[in-house]
Amino acid sequence: MATAMELRCWGGDWGLPSVHAESLIVLAYANFSGAKVTVSPIDWTWKTLTATVPELLCGDSAVQEPKQILNFLRKQRFNADYELSAREGADTMAYIALIEEKLRPALLHTFWLDAENYASVTRPWFASRSPFPLNFVVPSRHANAALSRILLTKGEAPLHRITEVEGKIYSDAKECLNLLSYRLGSANYFFGSSPTSLDAFVFGFVAPLYKSSLPSSSLQSHLRHLDNITRFCDNILALYFSPPPPVQETMDANLQKLTQLVNKESNLIEKMDDNLRSSPQHKPHRPDPKPSLASEKSSTPA
Repeated sequence: MATAMELRCWGGDWGLPSVHAESLIVLAYANFSGAKVTVSPIDWTWKTLTATVPELLCGDSAVQEPKQILNFLRKQRFNADYELSAREGADTMAYIALIEEKLRPALLHTFWLDAENYASVTRPWFASRSPFPLNFVVPSRHANAALSRILLTKGEAPLHRITEVEGKIYSDAKECLNLLSYRLGSANYFFGSSPTSLDAFVFGFVAPLYKSSLPSSSLQSHLRHLDNITRFCDNILALYFSPPPPVQETMDANLQKLTQLVNKESNLIEKMDDNLRSSPQHKPHRPDPKPSLASEKSSTPA
């Protein structure tokens, strides 16, 4: 019997199963590969401060980071990349490295360091999903981590301020989106007729930018002009994250409607019968009684 797997991650909103890019990558790959994973959102718990998400728990194993989790799932025979050739496998690694180098810093800046987006969208969302008093701590902690990551990967001495690298960050991100759009073309997925780990990474990083309602984002505006990438996100949401139709509830609802219709028609028929019985035009006609023989004789003249 397979060991149960539990995925700890941030919860969903904006029409997404999770607003957290790394969590979304793992959720997408699990669905692509057919892995049965129990999702445990950390929202409104103390894990919003203490947990590192996404985190996959399986027996005595606890695995973090999307790449490590995907490798773990492959070892459990949940492999969405098994049909890829060696060349396609190499291209997958190259594109994932490109996304993390070029696109990820711009997404961190968009959600955590852009003052208007942070005040209107990001901070309120994460604060509302964290219990008191963590709602005052968790958003700022994530914002500081985003700043440190960007300066560590993009800042070059003597640059120590984020404003000095903003232009480069966004130009790299738009170039990355253009390359992804060109590679996808008119296809549904990046390789073949089924989604792979590259599709999971692209969806995880791009979908929150596409679906969120940001008051200030040139990168979001650029993305929404790439029709094939936005269609790619919509298709994955429709095929892999739409809730299954509640069959029993639908049957119960249809049965209830049918019962109501039958009762209504029965009441209508009974009412029509009552009206017919009470109407004088429809009373049964009684013929005049025939005169008796005695009366006939008495009426005959002598």
